[in-house]
Amino acid sequence: MATATTVNATTFTPQFWAKGDWAAYFGLLVNNLTNLLTMIALLTVVVGLPSEMVLGRIAPAFGLAIFVASAWYTFLAYRMAKSTGRTDVTVLPSGPSAPSIFAVTFLVLMPVYQTTQNAEFALGIGLVWCVLEASILIVGSFVGDALRRLIPRTVLLSCLAGLGLLLLAMNPMLQAFSAPVVGFVVLTLIFINWFGRKPLFKKIPTGLLLLIAGSGLAWAFGLQSTEAISTAVQQAGFQVPTLHVTNFLDGLPNALPYLASALPLGLANYVFDLENIESAHAAGDPYKTRSVMLGNGITSLIGAAFGNPFPVTVYVGHVGWKALGARLGYSVASGFSMLIFGLFTLGGLLLAIIPISAVAPILVYIGIVTANQVVRETPRVEVPVIFVALFPWIGNWALTLVGNVLKAAGTTPGEVGSEALTAAGVEWEGLIHLGNGAPLASLIWGCIAIFAIRNQPIAGAVTAVIAGLISGFGFIHAASVGWGNGTTMTVMVAYLMVAGVFLLKWLTDPKNREAVDMPVDEAPDEVVVEIDSDDVNAAEVAGTGSTSDQETAIRI
Repeated sequence: MATATTVNATTFTPQFWAKGDWAAYFGLLVNNLTNLLTMIALLTVVVGLPSEMVLGRIAPAFGLAIFVASAWYTFLAYRMAKSTGRTDVTVLPSGPSAPSIFAVTFLVLMPVYQTTQNAEFALGIGLVWCVLEASILIVGSFVGDALRRLIPRTVLLSCLAGLGLLLLAMNPMLQAFSAPVVGFVVLTLIFINWFGRKPLFKKIPTGLLLLIAGSGLAWAFGLQSTEAISTAVQQAGFQVPTLHVTNFLDGLPNALPYLASALPLGLANYVFDLENIESAHAAGDPYKTRSVMLGNGITSLIGAAFGNPFPVTVYVGHVGWKALGARLGYSVASGFSMLIFGLFTLGGLLLAIIPISAVAPILVYIGIVTANQVVRETPRVEVPVIFVALFPWIGNWALTLVGNVLKAAGTTPGEVGSEALTAAGVEWEGLIHLGNGAPLASLIWGCIAIFAIRNQPIAGAVTAVIAGLISGFGFIHAASVGWGNGTTMTVMVAYLMVAGVFLLKWLTDPKNREAVDMPVDEAPDEVVVEIDSDDVNAAEVAGTGSTSDQETAIRI
């Protein structure tokens, strides 16, 4: 990471827009637009809600929530830059929680609407669900800093790497390969200009170059249609967000059966925020956990008040946007664009002109940079933790993929049967256990691995006991929430056995008790030693990429 430039804070006016903000703006905008269009398609086509409700009420509130969140995070970044005099502060990216879009749609809005055929009632229960999600973030904001001190940085960044690769970058990579005449060229330009040191057409901002090249190729090869532009123009129309307090109050007495899914997903979003805050801190921008989480919670409440049932969250990718040179302007510019698209229903028009395959590779870049951060920040002895934390995310992606394939075939895993799936080479029971609750499972197994490596058996035992309780309620490793559902008791017993192994380690290794009893946040992360500046190998071990004149920090 480059050394930050600082100036006199008393006379410093932070730069709002930098060259790197252009690429970050388009990348974040496309990410949010994709979620907006996904939400519209799910609610109108799959659920069957009236289009006037989705386009005229939910979409404008959707854009409003994103804009308010982006404005808040821009304020936090401006305040940090102003108080420190630093010129390299990068604002946190934000947008709607993509997992929540699917969860609210399929677990709340669809079953309620199919049962009652009352769209207003279904929306009201969805708003109650969103308020509970927001409340978890608001309450959790007061203990977030303590959790960040307890959970090792390697674990938080490893979990975020899995999120970045599997949840953020995988689908954009598939989109790039679905249109190779566009995606391959755009990916190569990214590798040359952003990963390489000698950019092509360096006088043109790379983000703009990607849009020009990708859009030109898509239109040249007939991948875009003028009919899509006409359709998008016909759908456009101005809508003002309105308060939905009555919907919320009507849904409140009947929402309890549908709130079981809100708690685990709220905890997952909470973990996302912790990981992204830690990632920003590691990249040089130490945002206060409470300010960030309160911002998420309050902006989600504002969105719900105006009819948006989908909570807002901090997005993965801060370190990637920072590496591109983005500073303060890209996030609020993207948020304002989302507000305009929501108010006028213009998201489809933009994507009808600029193909998704032209900009989706930008998210691939962000996923790679996010994963690379944990490699740079992790001591060599803890590198296995990175791969351990990846497995739940891989399982989650595979679980979703198999489920969608079977759904497209007109069947379900239950109808096919786990034995038939296993015989076909799909370890279905294993996928259920590994993939469900991936955010928390990734965190738990990362902690188990790192406490084993650090020889901290007491911390490992405590982690395993907590994991057992969580799994007993079905928050992880289970397809549904509820005490003792399915094989949750077996999984809970397995975790208690893991705790027993850690306790056995503690009992049979008394010489290390002083070390293992050390609180996690006080465990030594690094040791700074002085080495000769000619010792290039030592500098490479430190992960600095270069040697200083005096000393190099080696993390062990």
